[in-house]
Parts: sequence; C-alpha cells; structure tokens
Amino acid sequence: MRKRIYEIISASNSRDKLSSIYDIFMMAVIVISLVPLVFKQSFEAFGIADKICAGIFIIDYILRWATADYKFQKHSTTAFLRYPFSAMAIIDLISVLPSLTVLNQGFKLLRLLRLFRALRVFRAFKLFRYSKNVRIIINIFKRQKGPLSYVLILAVGYIVISALIIFNVEPDSFNSFFDAIYWATVSLTTMGYGDIYPVTEIGRIVTMVSSLFGIAIVALPAGIITAGYMDELKNIAETKDKE
Repeated sequence: MRKRIYEIISASNSRDKLSSIYDIFMMAVIVISLVPLVFKQSFEAFGIADKICAGIFIIDYILRWATADYKFQKHSTTAFLRYPFSAMAIIDLISVLPSLTVLNQGFKLLRLLRLFRALRVFRAFKLFRYSKNVRIIINIFKRQKGPLSYVLILAVGYIVISALIIFNVEPDSFNSFFDAIYWATVSLTTMGYGDIYPVTEIGRIVTMVSSLFGIAIVALPAGIITAGYMDELKNIAETKDKE
C-alpha cells in the first residue's frame, strides 16, 4: 500500500495515469494558493481557499514523509529522519507555515503577517516537483554543473578584477568598493542602469573593454545549457523508443 502511494505522489511517468492526475491536481492547488499574492486586498474567499490548500499540502507532506524509505531506497529509520532536511521537504514546510499562522491568534503583528505572506512565494518552488519541463531543466543543470561552475568562477573573477581596475582608475565616481562591484556586475550583464558610470576617458575605455568581455562570458552558459537541453531531449526520445 505504501509503495503504491509513493508511486502516485512521486514524479509520474506516461504509463501511470493516476500519478499524472495527482501531479496536475497538485499544480492546480499550488497556482490557486498563489492567487492571493496578486492582490493587495484580503477577501474571505482567499482565506477559505488558503486553508484548503494548506490542508492538501499538509497531507502531501505527511504522505511523502511516510514513504521516505522508498524515495531514498533505504528501508530504515534513517530515511525518515533524513527526509525533513531534504531541499523539497524544507520548501514544503515553509510553504505551509504561513497558512498555519491563520489558526494562531498570537501572530497578529503586522510585520510578522507581511513576512509570512511573503513566505508563501515558496509554494511556487513546489511546481518543480510536478512539472516535467522543470525537471528536465534541473537535470540539465545537474549534468552540466562542472562547465557551469567554471563559467561562474570566471564571471566572479571578471567582476572582482574589473571592480578593482575601475575603482583605482576613477575613484571619484565610486564612493566604495561595493559600488565598483555593482558597476562591474551590471557591466557583465550589459544592462547599464546608468546610476553609476565613469566620466573620465580612461574609465570609459575600461567600461568598453569590460562590456565586450561581459558579452562573451554571458554567452557561455547559454551555449552550455542549450547543448545540455538538446542532449536531454535526445535521451528522452531514446527512452520512449525503447518503451
């Protein structure tokens, strides 16, 4: 019985219709629970819907905890102790906590209510579990984490070096080294907000060179992710052919 529950609530495959229905149902519940965040006003219907969604999330959390040994493929108590500390379990818990405060009259301070309201955004991350497209992207990042890590190191090095150069070439335009870091980051992404910019000729030359290198660095992860996405689609197609 527990194994069948795990098969239903876990990532679905094309052959398990009940699991696919459960995924669609949970995605709908998540979207409904996020609707109140679009409005500044609070309506009674939103409160009722939030309690219902919270109840569904709690049941889902309990079911996943109860079948944690199948998830980690370890039929022992360590699997049940490990589950609450997994990434998705933490997101599940955080997404439920704001709704539980509705039942506790002690949480009436305005700042706390705003904080708990903001925490509901974490429910959007629950979609990662049920969306096949999102799971594909996550798999791409896992498989390409090596090349992406190298690009990240290159980008951080670029930002620090550019910030050091511009901060010493044109100190009057930057009040602190953090401003130089901010400028270098904006230059890396080629966004150019225009709130901080060099005014001397040397500073502008540094900016032009920095922007050119920034375009090259930003293009690297796009190529890596695209190649990984094509490989993932190829693997999925091969798996379907074997079935």
